[in-house]
This record gives sequence, structure tokens and C-alpha cells, in this order.
Amino acid sequence: MLITTPLPEDALSKPMLRSLRVTSPLLFVVGAMNAVTAQIEGNRGALATALCLCVCAAGLFTEDLLQQDLRRDPRVLAYVAAHPNVSLARAAGDLDLPLQKVEVSLARLVAAGLLVHTGEEERVRTYSTRA
Repeated sequence: MLITTPLPEDALSKPMLRSLRVTSPLLFVVGAMNAVTAQIEGNRGALATALCLCVCAAGLFTEDLLQQDLRRDPRVLAYVAAHPNVSLARAAGDLDLPLQKVEVSLARLVAAGLLVHTGEEERVRTYSTRA
């Protein structure tokens, strides 16, 4: 039995990540072009295949969008572990991510029990790893 673990986003090169994010829209365009050609020629088998390619490409694109948030969580968790009692604004600035995205990741990590709120002084909430 083969057990594989997914590569973290940091292990992939930037050009590779860009190409992965281009693949599904490109497949969708190819499928749509084939669907139009098959429709003009009246080839129902080719039309069905092209439409299946479009649906699969749309599914891959949607899955990538949904997983994008989850790929950010380990990065946020590692940052908080290295910087205990960090504030939301500081984490967002240091990670070079939008404040709302980091807030969503922190909320998900708190809900999972991996992080805790360590203080709320003057409306500044700080986070730390669970002791």
C-alpha cells in the first residue's frame, strides 16, 4: 500500500504554483472550444466528451479555490508558534496576507483547539499555541 503526503505549498516553486492555477481554466477553455466544434459538426460523442472536460475543469478550479484557505492555515499556525502572544494585525503584516484572511485562519485554528486567545487588552486580541 502506497502512502503519500501532500507537498506543502512552500515546497513548490512559484512558477509551478502559477502553472497549477492556470491548468484548470485552460482545460475549461479547451473543452469549450471542442464543444463548439463538436456542435457545429454534429458529433454528439465529441460534444459529450468536451462537456465532461468542462465540468471536470470547473470542479478542479472550484476545489483549488476552496483549498486555498486551508493551505494558508499551517503557515499561520507556524508563525504564531514562533511568535507567541502575537496580535492579528502584526501576524497579517508579517505574513504579508490580508487581515481578513489571517483572521479567518486564526478563528479556524482556535476552533480546532490548536490556538488560544491569550489576551484582549484595548480591543487587541492576541494568540498563542495551546500549552
